[in-house]
Amino acid sequence: MIRILVVDDHPVVRAGIVALLEAAPDVEIAGTAASGEEALALVASTAPDLVVMDLRMPGIDGDEATARILAAHPGVRVLILTTYESDDAILSAIAAGASGYLLKAAPEEELLAGVRAVAAGEVALAPSVSRMLVARTRAPEPPRGPELSPRELEVLRLVAEGLSNREIGARIHLGEATVKTHLLHAFAKLDVNDRTRAVTRAMELKLL
Repeated sequence: MIRILVVDDHPVVRAGIVALLEAAPDVEIAGTAASGEEALALVASTAPDLVVMDLRMPGIDGDEATARILAAHPGVRVLILTTYESDDAILSAIAAGASGYLLKAAPEEELLAGVRAVAAGEVALAPSVSRMLVARTRAPEPPRGPELSPRELEVLRLVAEGLSNREIGARIHLGEATVKTHLLHAFAKLDVNDRTRAVTRAMELKLL
């Protein structure tokens, strides 16, 4: 038997999930909770195999409740059952440690299959969630900006303050020629030809 704790802040929805699950011959309802706080307490007292968790609830939401439950009870599995399918919601739930992410609009057979899969140590994802994750892994990484050395950044910050090469050298105890060398290296990395453009380009790239 799969012992399940159902967590949802809407009584009618919670009752519907319970009715669907307890009709399955291999499922036992260990308890129900209306909030993340209540779920934390009931996991400790009822020792379920699986928590079916709503995502958006007052107080401790599903993400935080999932993370806390798994930290205190690593043997418990969590299946998110929600109406939300935004990228941020999905990634947040997965980052919290959820082993499944299904939508409340899913067919009954899909929900039961997901419950059994997660209880068996597998992953269950709604088709739309799987497509999003695949798209994310295939998306090209954004181009990275140039990497300036700590000293080059320090020199550029002082240029931004309006200091000359001689004044910069005096401030950070370097020779004027060395300051110029650091600036030239920064110019090359930023693909610019003058001090003003070097500073503005570094700001555009959020290096300063």
